[in-house]
Amino acid sequence: MKLKGVNAVITGANQGFGLELAGAFLREGASICICARDGAKLAGAERGLRAINGGGRITAKTLDVSKEAEVSRFAAEAIAAFGRVHVLVNNAGVYGPKGPSEEVDSAEWVKAVEVNLFGVFFCCKHFVPHMKAAGGGKIINMSGGGATAPLPRISAYAASKAAVVRYTETLAEELKEFKICVNAIAPGALNTRMLEEVLAAGPEKVGAGFYHKALKQKADGGAPLAKGAELGVYLASAESDGVTGKLISAVWDPWRDFAAHKSELAASDIYTLRRIVPEDRGKKWS
Repeated sequence: MKLKGVNAVITGANQGFGLELAGAFLREGASICICARDGAKLAGAERGLRAINGGGRITAKTLDVSKEAEVSRFAAEAIAAFGRVHVLVNNAGVYGPKGPSEEVDSAEWVKAVEVNLFGVFFCCKHFVPHMKAAGGGKIINMSGGGATAPLPRISAYAASKAAVVRYTETLAEELKEFKICVNAIAPGALNTRMLEEVLAAGPEKVGAGFYHKALKQKADGGAPLAKGAELGVYLASAESDGVTGKLISAVWDPWRDFAAHKSELAASDIYTLRRIVPEDRGKKWS
C-alpha cells in the first residue's frame, strides 16, 4: 500500500492509460478524483473502479482541461472534497489533426495544443498554490513519442508534448524549494484509442512508415499499460522523494534503482531534454 493516505487527481482517466493508472493508485491505497470530458465514459470508469477495494475513496467529475475557468472550479472542488491533494496527474491528451502541417485544420491544431499543453499549465496553476501551502506534493505529466523525436504528420501532438516536457523541467526548478516534485512519464507505445486513431486515419494521413509501425504495434500488443502505471505509483509515492525535473521512460529506464542514484540525478541533466552538439557524437568542429 505505497499510497495509503494519499489523495490524487488524475485527468483523462475515463479510458486507456489514465484508467489503468487510476486502478493502480486505488490498489495501492490512494483516494482518487478522476476527470474527463466524456461524462458517460467517466461514469462507466467510476463504476468499474469501485470494484477495486484498496480502502480509498473515488470521486469523478467532468472536466475540459483546455478551459481555465472549468479547471479553476474543479481544483477548488477537489481540494474542498479531499482537504488535501497530494498528487496531480496530468494525463488528458489528444493526437490532434493528422497530415502535412500545411494541410491540417488550423483550429484543430490549436485545440490539440490547448488540451495537451494549456491543460497541463492550467491544472498546475490551480493546484500548485494548494500544494505550496500544504508543504509539498507530486505532479506527474504525460510525455509522448513526439517529445523526444520528430513526429511527421502529427505535428500538434509532437510540439505540445515536447513543450510539456520542458514545462515539467522548468516548473520543477520553480518548485524545488517548496518540496513539490514534478516529473514526466513516457509510458511507451500503448495500444489505446490513440493507436486506433492512427490506424483509422490511414497511411495517406500519417505516412506509410508510421502507419505500418502502428499495425505492427497492434499485432505485438504494445507496451504493457501496467508498466507505466507502476512508474506512476513510484513517482506519486514517498519512494521517489527528491526525484524531480525528469522525463522517465517506464519501459527503458532503470527507475526502480533510482534510490541508489538520487544525488547523481539531482546534480545532472540525465533524463532531460537538451541540445546535441558535435562533441556528443565524437566530432570536433571547433
